[in-house]
Amino acid sequence: MKIILFQPEIPQNTGNIVRTCSVTGTDLILVRPLGFSTHSRHLKRAGLDYWSEVNIQEIDDLEAFLQTMQSFFFFSSKAQKSYTEAPYREESCLIFGSERSGLPKLFLEKYPDHFYKIPMLSGARCLNLATCAGIALYEGLRDCLR
Repeated sequence: MKIILFQPEIPQNTGNIVRTCSVTGTDLILVRPLGFSTHSRHLKRAGLDYWSEVNIQEIDDLEAFLQTMQSFFFFSSKAQKSYTEAPYREESCLIFGSERSGLPKLFLEKYPDHFYKIPMLSGARCLNLATCAGIALYEGLRDCLR
């Protein structure tokens, strides 16, 4: 599986996700522009020494990248279906928006059937990005191992 972070802004979240990717053998794709330098000490500190264990790629155009993928899922509080309903596959890409802006409406309009949510209490703002990535990734891995 692959985790895709669309224009992430908080280096500590990305570092935490690097750690999750390391222990699960998951690739990480970062969609530019990033809200931090990949040389940031906060990013390196959060990812500790896991960086060398993860295949990390940076891309500029998520739309073009998706044209090469067969299985991808967006995670958003605006979705209707639960993350447990996604038909995960070993090659699935799990896509998460930036911490402040989420995902552009363009993706929801173009790929409405690819959107899933992690349930929260009504009126709650949002879950942490790294927490969401971990929840969705482990559900995908669990589902693929059945």
